[in-house]
Amino acid sequence: METPDLPVEIITYILSFLQVPDRSEASMVCRSWYIASQDYQFQKNITFKVPASSSSLDVIRGLGRRPRCGIIISHLDGSRVSREVLVEVGASLGPRLESLSLPGSSVTESSLLNLLPHLTALRQLDLRGLDSLFMSGAFLSRDESRRQVHAALGRLEELDLSDLRYLSDLTFARLTGCTPRLRRLSLAGCHIAFEFDPYRGCAAAPQSSALLSLRNVRALLSNQAATLRALDLSRTSVTPESLRSLAQVDGLRLLDLRLRGCKELTDRAVEALCKHQPGLLSLDLTACTELTSRAALAVASGLKSLRHLYLSGLWRLTDRGLAELAGLRDLQTLDLSECLHVSGAELVKGLSSPEGGAHLTSLNFHSCTYVKDLTVFSLAQLLGPSLHVLDLTSCLYLTDLSVHAIATYLQSLVVLRLGWCKEVSDWGLLGMLEPTKELNPDKEMEDQGPSFTRTFGNMGFFRPPRMLFEEKPQLVTEEDLGTFRGQEGASLLALRGLQELDLSACCKLTDSSITQVLRFPDLRKLSLCMLPEMGDDSLASVSRHCRSLSSLSLSHCPRLTDQGLARAAPHLRRLRHLHLACCGRLTDRSLAVLAQNCKNLQTLDISMCKDITIATVDLLQSQLPFLETVHCRFVGGAEQNFTF
Repeated sequence: METPDLPVEIITYILSFLQVPDRSEASMVCRSWYIASQDYQFQKNITFKVPASSSSLDVIRGLGRRPRCGIIISHLDGSRVSREVLVEVGASLGPRLESLSLPGSSVTESSLLNLLPHLTALRQLDLRGLDSLFMSGAFLSRDESRRQVHAALGRLEELDLSDLRYLSDLTFARLTGCTPRLRRLSLAGCHIAFEFDPYRGCAAAPQSSALLSLRNVRALLSNQAATLRALDLSRTSVTPESLRSLAQVDGLRLLDLRLRGCKELTDRAVEALCKHQPGLLSLDLTACTELTSRAALAVASGLKSLRHLYLSGLWRLTDRGLAELAGLRDLQTLDLSECLHVSGAELVKGLSSPEGGAHLTSLNFHSCTYVKDLTVFSLAQLLGPSLHVLDLTSCLYLTDLSVHAIATYLQSLVVLRLGWCKEVSDWGLLGMLEPTKELNPDKEMEDQGPSFTRTFGNMGFFRPPRMLFEEKPQLVTEEDLGTFRGQEGASLLALRGLQELDLSACCKLTDSSITQVLRFPDLRKLSLCMLPEMGDDSLASVSRHCRSLSSLSLSHCPRLTDQGLARAAPHLRRLRHLHLACCGRLTDRSLAVLAQNCKNLQTLDISMCKDITIATVDLLQSQLPFLETVHCRFVGGAEQNFTF
């Protein structure tokens, strides 16, 4: 008796529990599974990327059968083929297209104006860097064109005008006049005259065709204050007075403000911003280098509903104010990367206090070298299952104790980055105590007496202290591994849901721990660069136990050979990005193995692999249909870098 086929509705329900890569693989099982994978619930917010070529025309016609989609078209210019592609987009996708992006293009004004009136369902429009449209200053100068574009873009919600060198008051007013219901606007990297006002003393002046001024930006915020909720002024020369002026626009209630790299902003400007825009949910102050802890205190006291805060690169920031930030009960994301004077101690105090209500889901301490084991241990206990993303890259003084704490208390982690934590060893990953060391997080708080520099020690007055990373760790034996397999302690295996792991330059790691611990079925991205003791056994084990990998970095691993890659490649069918730079023992045989097994490869880095030849690289490109970029500097002794 034949087994009846499952109804498509049941298959669709089963597929709803899978991640996108798993669902893509499942769709190839049979026709009924493919039909189930095309259900509308899986097709929302899908964006397709196509080049401006004649081969894309059939693809665009095929997309016309979808109810909704977005499209990214690259390499557009004034050629006949580019015009045909845009015409086909308007004809096949017009009322179905929800987002349009034209990166790296030099599209002509006439081609774009012929397309836009067809896009009546457009919600997102990305015109980043399209200087060819705005250089002449005549964009949308005809009344008829403006009426047609206004009719089509009347419901546009997101407009990206980043990195436009020739955007002026005239063209800005014409374009934004056709988009009366904007919710998100990006002017990142645009040349805006914040200090110079060409209309000073004029009640009503003609629009400038040479520059974009603060007056026009403020006028747009006033006109669309009822709908505008997100503004990006990153990498502009916005001044404290200008920011205060924009924040005080009547009726403006921003939820998301990005000010990355605005180096002229001061603490007082942030205080004024927090006073006039108290409803902000996300604030990005990355690389605003004049800000201090006073800005953090202003945020903590003025933005009580804040969910996402980015303070990366504020080298003047100290721990002062972090305790108050812990009192923001809705705070989910806190980025303190490259804040060189932050140790996290005050954040621990804030979270420990009765007023500390933050339930962080993402915490970034990248390059915060003052962060020690005690801080990580305390944060792990306090944040527990709520934390999903933890970045401790280049926190140089962290040891195995931090890894033990992470594995014990942070078992809901999805992303863990420990790159350049050179004191992390096999014992930490295995969840075991190295026989020569004590597991005591409070020991670092003890007074260990005066310390002296190596210079004084060399003079003979004092004994020089042990330099960081100077001693080699005690190696793990087979007896130790037997103990590990029989214990119930918290090794890195406890992080079952991990999808991204970075252990780059953790130079004390060997095959002993990597083969036993790196077994994560959902892992998508893994970096094991610069591990001098990692060999073929580790690569083979990782490939067998982490079969969902789409990105794998193995650069500067000198012990890897063709045999290891041959053992691993058959299990890496989903791999899209592979980095093998400076793996000097790999040869042309490795590329043959990749061509046979990794058909979905998009990016490959084999720079400085001296035994790989350019002829084999050319052959690989012809065998892998999705391969876009091959980095091959100094391959076979040649200095080259190819992008296909």
